[in-house]
Amino acid sequence: MGFVTTDDGVEIFYKDWGSGQPIVFSHGWPLSADDWDAQMLFFVRNGFRVVAHDRRGHGRSTQVGDGHDMDHYADDLAAVVAHLDLHDAIHVGHSTGGGEVAHYIARHGESRVARGVLISAVPPIMVQTESNPGGLPQSVFDDLQAQLAANRSEFYLALPSGPFYGFNRPGVESSEAIIRNWWRQGMMGGAKAHYDGIVAFSQTDFTEDLKKITVPVLVMHGDDDQIVPYADSAPLSAALLKNGTLKTYAGFPHGMPTTQADVINADLLEWIRS
Repeated sequence: MGFVTTDDGVEIFYKDWGSGQPIVFSHGWPLSADDWDAQMLFFVRNGFRVVAHDRRGHGRSTQVGDGHDMDHYADDLAAVVAHLDLHDAIHVGHSTGGGEVAHYIARHGESRVARGVLISAVPPIMVQTESNPGGLPQSVFDDLQAQLAANRSEFYLALPSGPFYGFNRPGVESSEAIIRNWWRQGMMGGAKAHYDGIVAFSQTDFTEDLKKITVPVLVMHGDDDQIVPYADSAPLSAALLKNGTLKTYAGFPHGMPTTQADVINADLLEWIRS
């Protein structure tokens, strides 16, 4: 593990394990590189070099007051990639991290990129607009910011206890350990970064980014995702990509890389090796 300092003076924390073809993981809001534990341990044991960083304002990276937008997220990722001199990399992004991956590839080019993976990811755009009538109303995201500002600790217990992992669904057994780990990661980060990040993940339009990408991209999404609704995300992203593959998981929740890690890891490995 280590840190890289960005052009605007932000220290970005990263983990770097193993050797072989690199897989670079971009985490979701408001979490950290720790959210990829199950994937990083699996893929390092399967002969890959695995890298994951904490987004600015998240985890162990600097709790800076500004720059919480997709341009800075993509540039920070590029700084990690350049610092480690990664080539032929597979970029995997979950939720907000999927937007980060799409924007990074489109903004910084494909010279270092072999493939991309978008898991339960926010593209093409989450918020409802005239051109995106199926999106979520702006009031949904305003409410998230209001709950965060009112009591972030309570809010960060409610989300993983309910819709994030589908623990609010009948017959689904919740995991206190998973809920606490989500809360732990969230509370490590800065409230300002997380507050601003809601705007970044909900209002950024990734349509043109997706159209620019030519490397193979796997789009993985559960059809019971209560955070990033399936119908307005994965199928639309796959259609915009020049070389996209859509894989849909019946009944899987937003946090499926954690709750269904065995399935996601196996499918991801098979696709990478295909």
